[in-house]
Amino acid sequence: MINTAGRATSSPLRNRSYWAAFLLGIATMAAIDEIVFHQILAWHHFYDNATSDIALLSDGLLHAAELFIFVFGFFLMLDARRRGTFWPAAGWAGFLVGLGLFQLWDGVIDHKVLRLHQIRYGVELLPYDIAWNVAGGLLLVAGLIWTVVLVRRATGRWSRPRMRPPEGSR
Repeated sequence: MINTAGRATSSPLRNRSYWAAFLLGIATMAAIDEIVFHQILAWHHFYDNATSDIALLSDGLLHAAELFIFVFGFFLMLDARRRGTFWPAAGWAGFLVGLGLFQLWDGVIDHKVLRLHQIRYGVELLPYDIAWNVAGGLLLVAGLIWTVVLVRRATGRWSRPRMRPPEGSR
């Protein structure tokens, strides 16, 4: 929340801007994955272990979910602006967390655990997996660091606590 002087008065985790942007980050990374890797490069579909019709349907369902999340996040962001609680720094932190979380979820859970698809077929996967997951990890870590900085600033816990002098030393 922002007070009248424009300063943060509570944790970014309690600010609608953070969670709206978090959803926008998830939707944005899903859109990048869908548009670039599913459609333009045609490296994979969301679900590759079936017929091409099912693979195409799975891409459409992913796209529909991504658009729903994007619209919901957009309206949450507009509501934060309307309420006067819009906090851009918290929004950017949430956006980075959303981007990174989606990419890591896709790289670890979808690609390796559930084996819904791989990044690419007919090539050595290790370099692709490393690049995909490291990029997602960097985005997530950047967002989490930014979130921690904002939480500490908002709660006044940025600097180390001062040690009190021993009793009777005055």
